[in-house]
Amino acid sequence: MDPHHRRTTLDEALPDGQALSGGAEGLGNRLDGLAPAAMDAASFHLASERILSAINTVIDGKSEAAKLALTVLLAQGHLLLEDVPGVGKTLLAKTLARTIDCSVSRIQFTPDLLPSDVTGVSIYNQASRLFEFRPGAVFANIVIGDEINRASAKTQSALLECMEEHQVTVDGDSYRLDEPFMVVATQNPIEMEGTYPLPEAQRDRFMARISMGYPDKDSEIEMLETHQATSPLDKVSAVVTSSDVAAMIATVQQVYVSQAVKEYTVSLGRATRQSAMLRLGASPRSLLQLLRAAKATAALEGRDFVLPDDVISVAESVLAHRIIVDRKAASTGETPHSVIRSILAKLPVSQESPGPAVRSGERQGEPDRPPDVKHSR
Repeated sequence: MDPHHRRTTLDEALPDGQALSGGAEGLGNRLDGLAPAAMDAASFHLASERILSAINTVIDGKSEAAKLALTVLLAQGHLLLEDVPGVGKTLLAKTLARTIDCSVSRIQFTPDLLPSDVTGVSIYNQASRLFEFRPGAVFANIVIGDEINRASAKTQSALLECMEEHQVTVDGDSYRLDEPFMVVATQNPIEMEGTYPLPEAQRDRFMARISMGYPDKDSEIEMLETHQATSPLDKVSAVVTSSDVAAMIATVQQVYVSQAVKEYTVSLGRATRQSAMLRLGASPRSLLQLLRAAKATAALEGRDFVLPDDVISVAESVLAHRIIVDRKAASTGETPHSVIRSILAKLPVSQESPGPAVRSGERQGEPDRPPDVKHSR
């Protein structure tokens, strides 16, 4: 086993180096090739509450970070945890992974880590006289990448195909990754010695970025009282199965998005590209992931339709790490977060109701004229 990573409950590799093309089959949890059925509202709420409760017993005073991490998982995205050392970045990633009964892999990114350590490598079997594929640490449901910016750009780029297409290509053969699949990476923005900053293309693969921040006084005192003898992570066990997560993802995919909300999302993206304070605005991929995160947010709030408020609530986490502030604006104290807040404050919000009444009318061939509803910011 390579010293740079540890694999837990990982499924066996394909026999005889068998390669997979397309998406019909894959390694790990495939649910027998059947599309999972969506959960009903009560089951979805119960499952999400179990996951959040388990995380909050370990991470004190960071309920919003825990909810956003679950949002990214249900939106089929990837999460970047960026903050100073010692605030619980890796702990949050490990806790989220433990709440789900699925395969988990952890990669400690170092300067000498090779791309093959992440994706896998073909090894010649002298007995069979064939090359056999040995899967790397990325073949798991939850992949924890610790200090991702300490690996070279070449190793970082090994994750690009994995994160976007959920597959690995080695020696011309493609291998499907486990489903559900999520990369949770951590990085330290303060200590830059011996690091390789993530390029824009790599950051754009992450659906959201979370800065943990320091806990409040009461949470820190609670941590000192409960974390001294043993780690609360030792008591965390799986509260849902990978099949449950797949069903929750299927539920999120069925959340309705009205035309007005789509137009609002596109208007937000175009406003970042036209802003004089930004050198780089939001990409089309970022808008797609923003809408997916908004759908997951709506589902966690108990709704089967998206409101503009859902888009607004996740806009900073999804867009801030993808945009680049102009030097002149940065010199005046502007940050990606402040620019996004400024754009959101000026962007008009549609008054059209995107609720079930709209879909009911559309299915019956009625005119698309829903009642007005006000959305607060």
